Amino acid sequence: MAKKQENGGFEQLKNDLKQKSPARFYVLYGEEDYLRRYYAEQLKKQLLDELTEDFNFHRLTTENFSLQTLSDSLEALPMMAERSMVLVEEVDLFELPESDRERLTAMLADVPEYCCLVLTYTDFKPDKRKKKLWDAIEKNAVLAEFRYQCESDLRAWIARHFRALGKQIAPELCTYLLQQCGLSMTRLDGEIQKICAFSGAETVVRADIDAVVEPTLDAVVFQLTDALAQRDFGAALERLQVLLKMQTEVIPIVAAVGAQMRRLNAAKILQTEGKGAQELASLCGIAPYAAGKTMTLSRRFSERFCRQAMLLCCQTDYQIKTSYDTPERLAEMLILSLAEEARHD
Repeated sequence: MAKKQENGGFEQLKNDLKQKSPARFYVLYGEEDYLRRYYAEQLKKQLLDELTEDFNFHRLTTENFSLQTLSDSLEALPMMAERSMVLVEEVDLFELPESDRERLTAMLADVPEYCCLVLTYTDFKPDKRKKKLWDAIEKNAVLAEFRYQCESDLRAWIARHFRALGKQIAPELCTYLLQQCGLSMTRLDGEIQKICAFSGAETVVRADIDAVVEPTLDAVVFQLTDALAQRDFGAALERLQVLLKMQTEVIPIVAAVGAQMRRLNAAKILQTEGKGAQELASLCGIAPYAAGKTMTLSRRFSERFCRQAMLLCCQTDYQIKTSYDTPERLAEMLILSLAEEARHD
């Protein structure tokens, strides 16, 4: 039976595919859904063929899952093929009644050789207090986690993706695209498709990206903060208007601005301790390029500004939830208040 490798489930999965010998039981989980779906599809391609896929592929979701259906799928002998595949998506097995969990535990401990069971989760939170079920998963499954990839790997992937679509892109524009889109490969894939469809030239330029890419909330908040740092208060207000025109809800906007102000404050504190972007990235759970830019921006503000900015964001959040004033006006007042604090910083 397949066994879990500590911190190496992803590598074992890749090796199994390379050796063309998939294990009996996998749990694929993590925030990077592009890679999670990709590797589930690779397992499917190795295990099944088009002629018999309808007979040998069993997909269970929260809509059609039952313990009996899972049992029937696992026990179904493959038709005109060596193996079958059972894919279970986003089903929380730990929420099953105790009697069902006992039966399930036995099933997971003895997945048939002719079958490959694959459980997939965006957010895998096993209830380890339900020890028998957890032990059956931990001992018998290959646990492969898919995290957001590091920036250097993503830059190389972006360049390869553009080349596959007949386009060239400069390394600095790969970084810019990451800053606009974040680290999700699913989102990046969609935006790359849009850029290539829009651009009529062989080489992608920044104007192509700006024309079709919708920046993330965090990306626009970075631009807003940068405008405050440059004391370009009109540009800061214009960045808020961009978010409002994107029909972004005001409460998440204020929350994102508040989170950025807290990161600026954390950066100031780390600077006094002689620490840098790496520590900030670890402390705040942000990408290294975001941490580096935040450290740079924080040098343009005083400790007093950072503390006051956090207070203003908290006050605005409270006012949005309790006052009769319009949320959009309160958000505008927040940016104007931050601009006033920066002006006198």
